[in-house]
Amino acid sequence: MAEFTCLQFVSSFAFEAMQKVDVVKLAALSDPELRLLLPCLVRMALCAPADQSEAWAQDKKLILRLLSGVEAVNSIVALLSVDFHALEQDATKEQQLRHKLGGANGESILVSQLQHGLALEFEHSDSPRRLRLALSELLVIMNKASDSNGEFFIKSSELFESPVYLDEVADVLCILQAELPSLLPITEVAEALLHVRNGSWFMCLLVANVPDSFDEVCRGLIKNGERQDEESVGGRRRTEALRQLCKMNPTQALNVRAMVVEECHLPGLGVALTLDQCKNDGSEDTVTDLVSFVSGLLLGTNAKVRTWFGMFIRNGQQRKRERSSSVLWQMRRQLLLELMAILPTVSSGRIGEDTADTDMEPNISVYSALKEENVVKASAMLRLYCALMGIAGLKPTDEEAEQLLQLMTSRPPATPAGVRFVSLSFCMLLAFPSLVSTPEQEQMTVMWLSWMIREEAYFESTTGVSASFGEMLLLVAMYFHSNQLNAIIDLVCSTLGMKIAIKPSSLNRMKTIFTQEIFTEQVVTAHAVRVPVTSNLSATITGFLPIHCIYQLLRSRAFTKHKVSIKDWIYRQMCETTTPLHPQLIPLIDVYINSILTPASKANPEATNQPITEQEVLNVFNGLTWGENNRCRQRHSITAQLLVLYYTLSYEETLLSNVKPLAVQKKPKSYSAALMDQIPIKYLIRQAQGLQQELGGLHSALLRLLATNYPHLCMVDDWMCEEEVTGTDALLSRMLLTSRAKHHSPKKLQEAFQMVSTNYTQLMQTLEDLMLLSASELIPFAEPLMLDLYRLLNADVPRRILQIVNQLWMLLNTVMPRRLWVMTVNALQPKAKLLRQQKYTQNDLMVDPLIVLRCDRRVYRCPPLMDITLHMLNGYLLASKAYLSAHLKENVDQDSKPYQNNTMGVMGQPEAPEVTREELKNALLSAQDSAAVQILLEICLPTEKERSHSTGKILKQPDQSSSLSESLENTQENLLSNVREVQCLICCLLHQMFIADPNIAKLVHFQGYPSELLPLTVAGIPSIHICLDFIPELLAQPQLEKQIFAIQLLSHLCIQYALPKSLSVARLSINVMGTVLTVLTQAKRFAFFMPTLPCLVSFCRAFPPLYDDVTSLLIQTGQVCASHVATQAQDIDPIITRLKYLKEKTEVTPDLHRSASSERIKKGETIAPENLDPDVLLCQRVEATFLEIINTAVVGV
Repeated sequence: MAEFTCLQFVSSFAFEAMQKVDVVKLAALSDPELRLLLPCLVRMALCAPADQSEAWAQDKKLILRLLSGVEAVNSIVALLSVDFHALEQDATKEQQLRHKLGGANGESILVSQLQHGLALEFEHSDSPRRLRLALSELLVIMNKASDSNGEFFIKSSELFESPVYLDEVADVLCILQAELPSLLPITEVAEALLHVRNGSWFMCLLVANVPDSFDEVCRGLIKNGERQDEESVGGRRRTEALRQLCKMNPTQALNVRAMVVEECHLPGLGVALTLDQCKNDGSEDTVTDLVSFVSGLLLGTNAKVRTWFGMFIRNGQQRKRERSSSVLWQMRRQLLLELMAILPTVSSGRIGEDTADTDMEPNISVYSALKEENVVKASAMLRLYCALMGIAGLKPTDEEAEQLLQLMTSRPPATPAGVRFVSLSFCMLLAFPSLVSTPEQEQMTVMWLSWMIREEAYFESTTGVSASFGEMLLLVAMYFHSNQLNAIIDLVCSTLGMKIAIKPSSLNRMKTIFTQEIFTEQVVTAHAVRVPVTSNLSATITGFLPIHCIYQLLRSRAFTKHKVSIKDWIYRQMCETTTPLHPQLIPLIDVYINSILTPASKANPEATNQPITEQEVLNVFNGLTWGENNRCRQRHSITAQLLVLYYTLSYEETLLSNVKPLAVQKKPKSYSAALMDQIPIKYLIRQAQGLQQELGGLHSALLRLLATNYPHLCMVDDWMCEEEVTGTDALLSRMLLTSRAKHHSPKKLQEAFQMVSTNYTQLMQTLEDLMLLSASELIPFAEPLMLDLYRLLNADVPRRILQIVNQLWMLLNTVMPRRLWVMTVNALQPKAKLLRQQKYTQNDLMVDPLIVLRCDRRVYRCPPLMDITLHMLNGYLLASKAYLSAHLKENVDQDSKPYQNNTMGVMGQPEAPEVTREELKNALLSAQDSAAVQILLEICLPTEKERSHSTGKILKQPDQSSSLSESLENTQENLLSNVREVQCLICCLLHQMFIADPNIAKLVHFQGYPSELLPLTVAGIPSIHICLDFIPELLAQPQLEKQIFAIQLLSHLCIQYALPKSLSVARLSINVMGTVLTVLTQAKRFAFFMPTLPCLVSFCRAFPPLYDDVTSLLIQTGQVCASHVATQAQDIDPIITRLKYLKEKTEVTPDLHRSASSERIKKGETIAPENLDPDVLLCQRVEATFLEIINTAVVGV
């Protein structure tokens, strides 16, 4: 600014000396430089220091010696001798007076009426008056600045403008601020100095004399600054002041620039400081700080900063001020100079001079190669200009556009950085086609694109970079042919790394060049197939690859349109993959499957791609076939195997979901069940589980397909078992792996099984060694283990062997479940079936899962093998559901045709057969599940032999069967029995089935099962409480057997789950019993109440409020029976009398009534068996029930 031309600012050398109090450097300063720092030095010499060290005493002597020869020191000493306390009080009073007067310039307390001008008064005044004059003027400016409401003003002040007194005024200002810091905060003083001439000079002197305040002053000025500093005079003055401060302390310039960005104020200051930094650095080897700073603002993640700086660019272009004084103009000029510095020496802009000839080859020589050391800087420069034009809205001048185009069309060396530069140049050409404005420039662009196509293979072979710019050219050509202009815009933005608003209409000229002059659609398709696949394709290979091109051609159906086979290319690329998985592979497989199953148009239904053959699928899994040398000959990576598995599963699922649309054309062939059986699905899923981070979304996609098509491979129990297998126990097993375990073979295992009848030790040792192997290493032992499994059904086999076999089976189940299940089911068949060599297949077991339960009956009493059997049963029940659903979808067209012919012409009828088939399938599945449950419940019943030896008693609730001590004894006796363990395993499975489908629980209980199993099911199946929801419906059934079963079930549920809902259902059942009492005949009444009356005891025990209802029901039942007996002229008065007595009796002796009746009532025995009259027996049952209720009330639960 012009006002500072004659003033001397504090140098950076002097400021550093003051900041560090370096006396040696201070002594080296010239007299004019030292004059600016006198206020601080004089105060430092005269005031009592806090530092009492000897070193400071010596430095203080040097400072005094330095000041001794300066004449101005005497005036500063005189200023320091003033009474500053009185001065501060007067200033405070003046501030209060001005506040009362509303800021009007009235009488001043600090200064009386002035006879002359302020400058003349200052000259004639002594030191105290000089302080008062300066303080009064400064307070006026500070008050006006605080009351200006953000409007900038320039205060004309004779005191701050007279060049004769500037040094004295600066001394006064520094002394005032130092002695009155509370009245004159340095940040407010700095803010006020912006409103006077020479304010920046005063501010620098003020800060130089208080060096520690530099950061505080800068932050305050920035925080109070304008968002756009070049829009106003105040913003420009503030920017200039901060710029002078940073010149005085250049080490803090970058910190001040960071404050600017943090506050989003004064963008011109940030650019100006960066320009100053670039002048000081002068480095040509790396990207300049200006390019890095502006790129960081526009390409950073902070949207607020991006918008703020973009507004600075837009506003700067609209101003019509002198361009040379604009910071934006200075920035653009500096960027252009840096751009021209890295351009090739020969100007490609002169190509138009030689374009008269039709032969274009001579013109190629005008292109000069970009120097290798400039390639990185050129890429950074291109991205910066893209951000300036695309984000900040910069409109390049003709000179800038010409130089940019010259840089974009230059030819870099064949290096990875060169590939990156060409890709950026190409995308910038697409993003800003307006850079090509003349025919000569368009011809130059076409020549450069032709060079890209010609040199692409050389670049890829030389640099070793798989993602070359040739694939990007091919991809853009595909997009132009399919008119996917938005996809091109996304591609450009992705490559440039920024979101740019590109109008699709601006690409029309480039579209014409690509589709008519460079790439036709047929050329694109033929070229894409010949492009070699990317070796070891993974996510680490960035950029645009052949896979992107093939993906887009598949989407546009170009291959089927031009009858080009792409199957082999896709198969080879899937085989040439590794981890981490490339994100484009899964979309490529999906669109390929869609092109196989869906024709490109209805007019040409044969226009589809060919699927991968079964043999090709099997070739990928060679080396994973089960045998002695398993996993030793894998030719393909686990990534390729998982991708082929994903393709196979996804193909089958898509085929099933499109059965109806495919019915009108030639239906594609489904992969055979034999092929699917040979693919080790579970093993591959387990491998993928350990590579989830590297496989991206492939693992979750495979799990989704498995859950839909192979639910038996996604059971929760299996996942929990795998957690144990892959945990710390597995690592410990690997550490304990002995050489003997490594040398075991399937043949040795088979020999050990054959000797099991005479020697268990060898088999046990062999099995113990096998436990140390991993699941994959156990695969060769699966077949001999299953073939001899029947030998373990003998009663004298040690439990330890059975447990180890169970653990080995569960371990093998994590890698080969389907084959293992088939071998196990066949191995556990009864001897009669084994002799007939009846071998079940996987398909047989999915069609009829109950085959699993048709095993040797000894399995029912062998808990380790029963656990395996139940696991297989659960899996095959799930597999059967998926199998039937798939069968229904596959045959929907064939099965529905007869129905449609019969119902032709009836509205809505053609849909009826499908609904009926779905209902039939659901009915079959329900019958299948309920049959499995009924068989399992039957297994829980003790056999005659177990009943006779009393070793397999059904689990009973202690409070319903006998006394507490007796029940505890029975429980302890049953805890170690095989029956008890099998019952627990079955109850766990039933619990899972009831949770998975509550309708199964409802169906089973409507069918009913032996009542002696109720204590077991209620106590052992936690989810059985859902029966409370449908017991009212069961009570409403017309069959007495179902009503009896409902009441008996409810009696056990009330004891197990004493809930409000149980109370309401129990009250309902009592009401039902009262209603039934009045309508049943004698025989049915006897059949109904004999088993249900003991249930009333459980109701009363669980819910004491039901005592009155139960008592009334028992009295009513007794009266009905007594009345019926009376009609037969029998003497029953004693019975009625006893019933009334029992009702009124409140105290009884417990032991008197527990002796016989309570035990016999539960067993269904009669009190007087010699009396065969049903009503009399029912009356006795009523009496026994009364006694049990009374005993319960007295003794307690």
